[in-house]
Amino acid sequence: MSSQAVARWHVLLRAIAGLNLVLWSLSALAVTHEHVVVHHLIDRASRVQLLLSAVYVLGCAFRSAMPVYDIPRVVLVDSRLSSVIVGRSVASIAELCFAAQWALILYRTGLLARSPFGQAVSLLIVPLIALAETCSWHAVLTTAQRGHILENSIWGVSAALVVASLLAIGPHRLAQLYPPMILWCIAGTAYVAFIFGFDVPMYWSRWHADRSSGRRHLSIAQGVRDIYRRRVVSYRWEDWKSEVAWMSLYFTFGVWSSVSLVYASLALGAHRS
Repeated sequence: MSSQAVARWHVLLRAIAGLNLVLWSLSALAVTHEHVVVHHLIDRASRVQLLLSAVYVLGCAFRSAMPVYDIPRVVLVDSRLSSVIVGRSVASIAELCFAAQWALILYRTGLLARSPFGQAVSLLIVPLIALAETCSWHAVLTTAQRGHILENSIWGVSAALVVASLLAIGPHRLAQLYPPMILWCIAGTAYVAFIFGFDVPMYWSRWHADRSSGRRHLSIAQGVRDIYRRRVVSYRWEDWKSEVAWMSLYFTFGVWSSVSLVYASLALGAHRS
């Protein structure tokens, strides 16, 4: 029964990945159609958003097909492509592109609404997420959960800053983006609550459990060898139950927000034209 539950979850992840690729393709068609009627610089901004979204959507599709539970090196597919080093690399590149999407949309909306705070936050997002990725890699290589505590805390703070900047810009000041900005604020607030109410406490408890058991962590060099060589194929629910919630939410709402930023960029372009 446990194996069947995980297998169904894996099928669901792959189906969602397929849906996400369709949604991104529709946004690409919208950008292709729109470019003939908007200013060249605005058109370029939408195409950059589309490209960044493509990397994120494809990265999430890959991770949906090849799920990896990083620290215990647990995978669902017995393949070199399913290794931690590949999965973590794909995740890092995709997440930096996602951060860049938010930075660009915040800068453009902040500039349009004359919001210095929104523009300032836009310059912080990518460096913050780059720092989060560094913490994540440290956790994955050393197997020390404190890196994940820092990583997720940085993501939570970044999301809180995005919500604060959207509120500072004021959804009512950009009528063409009013509905998505309200949805982003609601989703961002829920995400921050999830991060600090569930994710960070989970990694904190794992960190204390490791310390109590006297677990010895790896050095960076040992970790590099370990993630390259070791993977444990498992369909046991006990091995995956802590990952199901965040992965399912991440590969749905995270991807949908990425695609929504493409349409938001088009809406801004239509307004400026």
